[in-house]
Order: sequence, then structure tokens, then C-alpha cells
Amino acid sequence: MKKLPETEYDVMRVVWTGTPPVTTTQIMEEIGKERGWAVPALITMLNRLNEKGFLYSEKKGKMRYYYPLVKYNEYLEFVTKDFMKRYFGDSFVKFFSTYYDVRMVSDETLDAFVKWVKDRRNEFRRYQADK
Repeated sequence: MKKLPETEYDVMRVVWTGTPPVTTTQIMEEIGKERGWAVPALITMLNRLNEKGFLYSEKKGKMRYYYPLVKYNEYLEFVTKDFMKRYFGDSFVKFFSTYYDVRMVSDETLDAFVKWVKDRRNEFRRYQADK
């Protein structure tokens, strides 16, 4: 799997958030018009996503229907792992400290994160105890 260019990701986001199958018309209505895309440009992007294995398409009559082959969570996991490895050496501590150091974390966010970590730790301890 490869990271998608921004425009292709935007198309996939519409496919992922829609109820499959999604049509070219639906994608144009959601993002194509606001970005000034012509239908042939969108079709080119959809064909590329098909070739890359992100979409499956089928034609019924005059309509073409698109189905996601890659799930959003799979793609999110891929790009997140790549980002963490590339920029932070797979260290969540380096990532979070950078995020914190540039003042992108509010006290509320930090509190929620600490709670999340404690909850995960408690879940893990319960799991270990049940073994």
C-alpha cells in the first residue's frame, strides 16, 4: 500500500463515509463541484484508485458504482505507522512531546489522554489477571 495524494484521499474519504456503492455523481456532488473538478478528471482519479487496488468498480447501465477494497481503518493504520516511523522513530513519547512542546495540547486534551492511558493499563491488567 502507498500513501495517497491528497486529491485521491479526498475521493476515498467520500467513498469511505458513504454507503457502498458510491457513484461518480455522488462524489461530484460532495467534493467535485466545490473544487472545480470536471467529471473526466474525477473519472481519471477513480481509475487510478481502481488500479492501485483501493476501489472496485462495476458498470450497470450508464452508471458506474464504486466499492472500497481498502478499509479506512487499514489505510489510517498504514499512514500512521509510516508517519510515526519516518518522523519519530516509532516513538510515541517523541511524537507526544513534540505535540506538547509546540503547545498544540490543551489541559483538557492532556487530561483526557492521561485518563485514556490509565484505562488501557487497567484493561490490560484485568486481561492479564484473567489468564
